[in-house]
Amino acid sequence: MALLGMRYEPDPILRDKAKRIKTFDANLRKLAEDMFETMHANKGVGLAAPQIGQSIRLLVAEMEADKTEGERGFKVALCNPEIVKASDEMSTGAEGCLSIPGWIGDVPRHVSVTVKAQTPEGKEVRIKAQDYYARVLQHEIDHLNGVLFTDRIEDIKSLRKLTPEELGEEETELLEV
Repeated sequence: MALLGMRYEPDPILRDKAKRIKTFDANLRKLAEDMFETMHANKGVGLAAPQIGQSIRLLVAEMEADKTEGERGFKVALCNPEIVKASDEMSTGAEGCLSIPGWIGDVPRHVSVTVKAQTPEGKEVRIKAQDYYARVLQHEIDHLNGVLFTDRIEDIKSLRKLTPEELGEEETELLEV
């Protein structure tokens, strides 16, 4: 596995709509594994291919279960994901982004979504995600469409630079999606 170079705002690849994946092979599976490694090294919970300079519709996301918070864990690598159903109920929460390091803002997201996608092997899957998992998937799918979390902020006053205290490892893992 290898660490991949990150792309940061205002890199134009972050604003392009990524291309649909048509070839499911060992190279794609290796790229997904390298993306997991890169995401972990940057203390994120999600990473989309444009963030590492690849304009393809691939994302990875992972979070360990938190029994005290009642959050279920997840680990996915998704190709060509699309939201096919979203709840009417919305929730606003703090989000950050590995491509805009050190900044967070309040972003409204659907509380639950159903995502249709393919695995890196080409198998079709449907994922029903709620709460934080749904937030992460919406954030990463936005990346595949050239949309950043800052585009979704309703009150720009909520966008702020994290303090050195807030940039502690534990806090960063919760916010950097």
